[in-house]
Amino acid sequence: MKIFAVGMNYILHNKELDGTLYKPEEPVIFTKADSSLLRDGKPFFLPDDLGRIEYEAELVVRICRLGKSIPVRFAHRYYDAVTVGVDFTARELQRKLRAEGKPWDLCKSFDGAAVVGQWVDKALLPDVGALRFRLDVNGRTAQEGCSADMLFKIDELIAYISRWFTFKTGDLLYTGTPAGVGPVSVNDRLTGWLEDRKVLEFNVK
Repeated sequence: MKIFAVGMNYILHNKELDGTLYKPEEPVIFTKADSSLLRDGKPFFLPDDLGRIEYEAELVVRICRLGKSIPVRFAHRYYDAVTVGVDFTARELQRKLRAEGKPWDLCKSFDGAAVVGQWVDKALLPDVGALRFRLDVNGRTAQEGCSADMLFKIDELIAYISRWFTFKTGDLLYTGTPAGVGPVSVNDRLTGWLEDRKVLEFNVK
């Protein structure tokens, strides 16, 4: 199983990170190790040696068939379910790695850094191109997003990534985070919502 993720896919989050509104020329793609996957509501254990850890709520799609060099017009056939996930990020380390032009693996792919919620069949959802989602931290809304605001849409991302990688059944795609990222602390409780469905709930230990 491969875990793909997208950086800088919401323009307000880009301003949040870098102080300016901009759209990358091409999608910013990185991968996460399969050992970073955290599911079934299991707690996230806060690393004590990576500095500030921030949540990034994202829509996640599940790949359902083998595919390579997929045209955009056919990309919708390659995923069957959607959920909300959290892409945990060691923010201080990320800033250091970006400044040095190094890959993001160390700040994005540590154990537990890819939380995934319960899957919802795509057929049960309204337009995937306009899905609303949010993340609550300790009962208060911390992030809200809509797939309509993505700079690169889901089908575009699948087509782009498949130019280099063969998608296989069960692969995951984290599609980027909207503005509102922030730090987590021990004893925080995070809850994710897809439209009006609660699909994610876990504690920070």
